[in-house]
Amino acid sequence: MDGYFGSYVLVAALFAIGVAIVAGALTANRLLRPTRPTPDKLTTYECGVDPVGEGWAQSQVRYYVFTYLYVVFAVDAVFLFPWATIFDAPGYGLTTLAEMFVFLGFIALGIVYAWRKRVLTWT
Repeated sequence: MDGYFGSYVLVAALFAIGVAIVAGALTANRLLRPTRPTPDKLTTYECGVDPVGEGWAQSQVRYYVFTYLYVVFAVDAVFLFPWATIFDAPGYGLTTLAEMFVFLGFIALGIVYAWRKRVLTWT
């Protein structure tokens, strides 16, 4: 496996072996599983509720807004963990503190904007 294309051949061989293992496992599953379809097993299942009516339903936009706000706070929390670990390192204290206050200021502006637009009220 020397030469320029040697490592590419190795990667391709490992990829082919991986595909073969997955395909073999799926084929073994298909051959060994019991197959007893019944009308109850073939009905649509969602969260334990029997399907009633049409499959199309309107959802209000406020659910998406709450989801978006959750994502913003999750990203904020993810950013806080590395900041907390490097804050104690020598030479990074005041710089990282200022950066974190700028970041939290942007988050606070977003919350104030959502609050002023009455997005956070649940009616």
